[in-house]
Amino acid sequence: MAVAGEHRTTPGRHDARDPAPPVQRDPRWVRAAHERFLATGELAAGVDPVVAASWRRSLVSGVDPDDPDPLLTLPAADLDAYRAAHPLAGAMPLVRSMLVEAAVDDGLVVAVSDDAGRLMWVEGAGRTRAAVDRVGFVEGAVWREERVGTNAPGTALATRRPVQVIGAEHYSRAVQGLSCAAAPIRDLRDGSLLGVLDVTGGRAAASRVVLSLVRATVAGVERELARRTGHAPGGAGPGASGAVAAGGLGGPGVELAVLGPRPVLRGPGGERPLSLRHAEILVLLAAHPRGLAADELAVLLHPGDLTDVSVRAEVSRLRRVTGPLLAQSRPYRLALSPRTDADDVRAALAAGDVGRALAAYPGPLLPRSVAPGVERLRAELAAELRAAVLASREVGVLQAWVRTDDGADDHEAWARLARLAPPGSPLALRARAHLDVLDRLLR
Repeated sequence: MAVAGEHRTTPGRHDARDPAPPVQRDPRWVRAAHERFLATGELAAGVDPVVAASWRRSLVSGVDPDDPDPLLTLPAADLDAYRAAHPLAGAMPLVRSMLVEAAVDDGLVVAVSDDAGRLMWVEGAGRTRAAVDRVGFVEGAVWREERVGTNAPGTALATRRPVQVIGAEHYSRAVQGLSCAAAPIRDLRDGSLLGVLDVTGGRAAASRVVLSLVRATVAGVERELARRTGHAPGGAGPGASGAVAAGGLGGPGVELAVLGPRPVLRGPGGERPLSLRHAEILVLLAAHPRGLAADELAVLLHPGDLTDVSVRAEVSRLRRVTGPLLAQSRPYRLALSPRTDADDVRAALAAGDVGRALAAYPGPLLPRSVAPGVERLRAELAAELRAAVLASREVGVLQAWVRTDDGADDHEAWARLARLAPPGSPLALRARAHLDVLDRLLR
């Protein structure tokens, strides 16, 4: 499998700039690595890291590699009503014109799922349709990793990233004759997940071109949905102001954006993207205004693997980026108190405005960070926000929460939304359908 934008090395060759072992693509090697993992739980060094992580999740979920169990929960009439009311229904003509028509000629199948992994549309070449039908890849079935193991639509749902799963990289042996490429579809208004677009087939689906076509179609769908809602994207987004001279961001009015995938430091001199490590240091220092010694910072960043010398080197590099924001004294501390977007969320919660808090919450705090100190801060903020949401009786607040990555599989929130949504409305139908999936997964 390959993630969009990821460099993938040819088997037997190693890029000296990258200490990680090369990803193996040879089908026999991957199949042997898969069998070894199932027998011993050991992962060979050449397995794609995203595939390896998915295999681990599949094992923990108890997926039987010889008997995948996709959920089929909605009768045909209910499925028709469900997808007719789904936001992606309006984008299907575009999907058909951009992808399905070409897919038929190449012997491929195109599928669109909702944000719970339920396949709403499966269209394409008849011969391939028959092959995917035999493994339960049909309209109404739920193809999540927890049920069928590693697969492109399920793994794209789990990782929120474009992925390609080739042959034996599938966890289930029944699907290893197929390859697939998939990408999440998001609402450009708030970044929430609407569903996943997938292309499945034989050798043609293993091509990098297919993944590029999937990504291009998703981009077109997202723009079309934004146009329909009067929210067509404009401007260049975060970081559009370009590079800022080193040290130009320090001073009054500094803001630190750490919610969502792209940490950014903003100040009078402009805007500058931050590396994950620099963002982690700033977040931890902001949470400890009295300062942190090098050894304390090392423990919060990576206990056991980060030396005091490494921390001092990182802080030195960070000073060149932030200028006077970071004090020169030790223990390390911030000379100024930058306002963070996490502060905006907490301020709205303190004022009792849960809707404003959700609007200020584009995603978890530094979601890619595995630093223990950051993970604790991330969990605390998400827990505060969730508690406020569940205490609310506003349908709009609950709906906004389940659109977030944190709330996407929050059973209690979906149950409350199902109770509060107008009976018979598309929202009530969607909430009940999502609850049905979660109930079966929990059982």
